[in-house]
Amino acid sequence: MPTRFRKIRKRRGSRTHGWGQIGQHRKTGAKGGHGETGKHKHKWTWVLKYDRDYFGKHGFFRPNKKEITAMNLIQLNTLVEKLEARKELERRDGKIVVDLRSFGVRKVIGSGKINKPLTVIVERWTKTAEEKIKEAGGEILKPREAGA
Repeated sequence: MPTRFRKIRKRRGSRTHGWGQIGQHRKTGAKGGHGETGKHKHKWTWVLKYDRDYFGKHGFFRPNKKEITAMNLIQLNTLVEKLEARKELERRDGKIVVDLRSFGVRKVIGSGKINKPLTVIVERWTKTAEEKIKEAGGEILKPREAGA
């Protein structure tokens, strides 16, 4: 396109170049604020169209915590009752053996009561859970102690 036909050449001498007498296509008022201003407000449609991933978390952040699935003694009691009803229990030395690792449980917490002598195989437990299981005539073992 030849230079002489460009719009800017035609507008020379007109002061505002077709942008009106007040704003004159200057400063930040013409674009709706500096930088990222208004992306959650009046520029939201622009964000949806051209920059969808601007907001939110991105990258490799990983929390350093392992989620420990735990079970109360109440839940353990109901689990034993259900297994008893289905006749899927294993017994050793007159005690019911419950391997909680097979249920995805890694810790036993001591809220609730236990009314049967159980041998519970689990990685971790609280002191109250251990005391209540022993009071009922049972024992609590780590997997390597149980020979599993």
